[in-house]
Amino acid sequence: MLVAAALVPDTALLVPGVSGGHDVLTELREAAVAAVAAAVGGAREVVVVAPAARAGEPTGRLRGSLGAVGVPDVLLGWPVPEVVVGTPGDGGTGVPGDAVVPAVASSVALHLLAHAGWDGPVRVVEVGRDAVGAGAAASLAERGAGLVRGTEDPVALVVVGSGSGRHGPDAPLADDARAPVLDASLAADLGTADVAARARLAALDAGLASALAVTGWAPWQVLLGGVGTRAVEATLLAADTSSGAHHVVALWRVDRGAPAHDPVGPAAVDPTRPDRPAADS
Repeated sequence: MLVAAALVPDTALLVPGVSGGHDVLTELREAAVAAVAAAVGGAREVVVVAPAARAGEPTGRLRGSLGAVGVPDVLLGWPVPEVVVGTPGDGGTGVPGDAVVPAVASSVALHLLAHAGWDGPVRVVEVGRDAVGAGAAASLAERGAGLVRGTEDPVALVVVGSGSGRHGPDAPLADDARAPVLDASLAADLGTADVAARARLAALDAGLASALAVTGWAPWQVLLGGVGTRAVEATLLAADTSSGAHHVVALWRVDRGAPAHDPVGPAAVDPTRPDRPAADS
């Protein structure tokens, strides 16, 4: 049963040493560690849901290296975590005896888990980084429901992903005037998580998310499926666009029994305007 989720950015800059001698995003890092620690505090198992170039479930001995972003392990400010995930040969990508380096976003999550003190069971689920190629929202939501279905043991999710990477001249990708409006809406909904907010997140157009380089689209759909109709107490812990990408940290605590109260009803959400209920049109 899902009890909590930590929503954290997918940037490697959360790990000390990635930015060299000039440390950056320190407040965002502290918030991310705090969110992860709070989410896993009452869990017996953790599932990492992270964007990757190709979907899959890496298994075996996973090593959270960030060499893929050009940073050798010795330059990182945190020890490189290693965890054993699943049973090698069970259909995942792990090979017995070999260390598998997962996607960068998954490695960031492993670092955050280690720094938050988690040493229990971990599962890593990687979904498409590009929203258009990640699959239908409904299929991703069903994947999320399946991650927590059939167990009474408390499960926590670490959901990795960010908003648009098109903010200003320092952005990883070309600036886009649509990014600030969309990301303001996303931050509000991720920090509220009521029924209307979750309906807007579910209705977020994959084409728009892809155009604005929103890496959290697919992981958030998985999260919505894991939560289902239950009530959520959400807290927005941090938001930052200083690196040209919109990064958010939030904590969702999921009520084990109570359904969410729907103040407007799903039918009142206009999917063509993810930041507005239809009644406001």
